Amino acid sequence: MKLIDKISTYNSSHPFYTFEFFPPRTDQGFGNLLPRIVRMANLNPLAISVTWGAGGNTKDTSLNLAELTQSEYRLDTILHLTCTNMEKGMVDEALRAAKESGIHNILALRGDPPRGEEEWLPVDIKFQHATDLVRYIRSHPEFSSSFCIGVAAYPEGHPDHLADEETELNLLKEKVDAGADFIITQLFYDEDRFISWFKKVREKGINQPVLPGIMPIQTYQSFARLTKLTGSKVPVQVMSDIDAIKHNDQLVKDYGVELAVRMIRRITTETDIPGVHFCTLNLEKSVQRVLESLRWIGYSPQVVPNKLIEEPTSEYVLPGTITPVSAASVAALGLINIPASETEAGSGELNKADSWDDFPNGRWGDSKSPAYGVQGPWGNNDAVNQGTISQWGNPKSLEDLTTIFLQYLHSEINTTPFSSDPIQNESRLILPHLQRLTEHGWWTVGSQPAVDGVQSSDPVVGWGPRTGYVFQKSFVEFFCTEEDVRMIEKKVAEKGDGWVHYYAANSKGECRSNVPDDGRNAVTWGVFSGQELIQTTIIERQSFLAWKVCFLRLENILFLLLRSSRRRKPSQSG
Repeated sequence: MKLIDKISTYNSSHPFYTFEFFPPRTDQGFGNLLPRIVRMANLNPLAISVTWGAGGNTKDTSLNLAELTQSEYRLDTILHLTCTNMEKGMVDEALRAAKESGIHNILALRGDPPRGEEEWLPVDIKFQHATDLVRYIRSHPEFSSSFCIGVAAYPEGHPDHLADEETELNLLKEKVDAGADFIITQLFYDEDRFISWFKKVREKGINQPVLPGIMPIQTYQSFARLTKLTGSKVPVQVMSDIDAIKHNDQLVKDYGVELAVRMIRRITTETDIPGVHFCTLNLEKSVQRVLESLRWIGYSPQVVPNKLIEEPTSEYVLPGTITPVSAASVAALGLINIPASETEAGSGELNKADSWDDFPNGRWGDSKSPAYGVQGPWGNNDAVNQGTISQWGNPKSLEDLTTIFLQYLHSEINTTPFSSDPIQNESRLILPHLQRLTEHGWWTVGSQPAVDGVQSSDPVVGWGPRTGYVFQKSFVEFFCTEEDVRMIEKKVAEKGDGWVHYYAANSKGECRSNVPDDGRNAVTWGVFSGQELIQTTIIERQSFLAWKVCFLRLENILFLLLRSSRRRKPSQSG
C-alpha cells in the first residue's frame, strides 16, 4: 500500500513510526536481519525502509531485502533509490523489480559520492538531482501511477554545504512540485533548530507529511562518526552530557533512549508532525525502549538477573542465590509464557536475539550480526575529501607513504586513507610495536592490545555495563608484500605453537590462512554481573574478506594519490 494513503487513513492516539534498515555486509548478517525485522514488525510500524548503498554498491542486496520484506513478510516497504552511478536503464530495472515485488514506495535521493570519490558527479546527465529522479518516475508511463515517492530534507543543511537555508528550502519545494508525496529528514539532535526549520517549510507552502529522522544514540563511536558525516549540529548540552559518559557504553545507550524520547515528545507536541522515522542501524532494543517510554507500545517483561542455584545449608539463603526448587518453578513459568512461535525456532539464542550485538566494540564486530558494517542513513559517506587529502601532502615514494603512517601514529596528522579518526588511546598502549612495524614498511591500519580482566569501567579499554570485566587478545592489521607474507607464514609455523592465527589477502581475491574455513576467533569479550558472556569482536574469514574489500578499494585511492603526485610538475601548485 502507498505510504501517503496509509498516512491519510492512520487513526491512532499517538503518531505513527517507520523503521529504516540497511543490507548487512555478509550473508550471515543478512540472514540474521530477517528475523530481527520480523520481531520489530510486531511493534507495528506503519512501514519500513531499505537503504541503497553509495554508488549502488548494495543494489542487489537492497532489492533482495526489499522484495523479501514486501512480498514475503507483507511489510509495506520504502525502497531507497539514488542517482549515483545510475544510468537510465539501471533506474528502469530497479523500478521494474520493485513494482513486480509489490513495492509501492520509493525514497528518491541524489545519493553520496561512490567510495573513494571526493565529489558527486552524474553518470547520466538526466539524473543530476533527486528532483530529476522524482520527475522521471512521475512522467514515465510504466511507473507514474505505481509509486508513492518520498524525498529527503536537511533541517541543518545538506552535508555538502553547497547552499544556504533559503536555497535548500527552494530545492525541497522543487522536489515536492515535481511530484513528491512525503518527506523524510536527515537525522538531527537539535529539536529547537528542527522546529524552526519546520515552520519555514510550512511557510514555503510545502504541505506534504514530514517525517523527522530520529537515530537513538547506540554507542559514542557511531554517534561521533555519523554526526560528523551528516554534518549534524549537536547542541552544547547534549555534547557535554555524552562526553561525560562516553566510556560507559550502557549509560550512552540509556542516554540515547532518553534523548530520543525527549525530542519526539517535544516535536510531536509543538508541530503537526504525523509520525517519525527511526534510523535503527539494524539494532532493535533502543528503538523498542523509546516506543515503550513514549507508551506507544506495551511494555516488555522485566529481565530477571541470573542467580546462582545452590542448596541452602541453613534457613538463611545467601543474596544472589536461589534454591533448586525455586529455580525449577521460575524456569517452568518462563517457558509457559514464551509464545509458541519463539520456541519453535530452536536457535539457542532465545534470550539474546534482540540484544546480542548491542555492544559492537571494535571495528570488526561479528559478521553474523545484522548490524555488521554499520553505515549511516541513506548510504555510505566514506568519500575522501580535500580536507583529509591536504594532511597527507604529496607523497612521491613508498617511503613518503611510510612517513604518513608514522605521522598518524604520533598524532602529527589526524587521518590516513584507512583511518578517518585520530589514533585511539588504546593503540597508544602498544605504540612502540606499531612504530617498529610501520618503520619496517608494514603499514598498520588496525590493532588492539592484549587485556586480561580489566574492569569494564576502565576509561581506555573498558566497554559495556560498568559491573564487569573485559578481555582482549592482541591483533594487528597491516599491509605488506607477498614475500613478507610467506616469511610470516614460515615463522608462525615454526614458532607459533598453535597460538598465532593469521589471514592474508590480495587484490586478486586470494586468501591464505592457518584458520579452518569455519573457524571463529573471539578477540574481545566481557563478563558482567547477571548476564551471559558477551563476545563483541570476532574475527573469521567472512568478516576479514568483507573488510578486505573495503581496504583494497581504499588502497587504490592511496596509490592513485601517489601516482598523481608523481605526474605533477614541480612548478604546478596544488
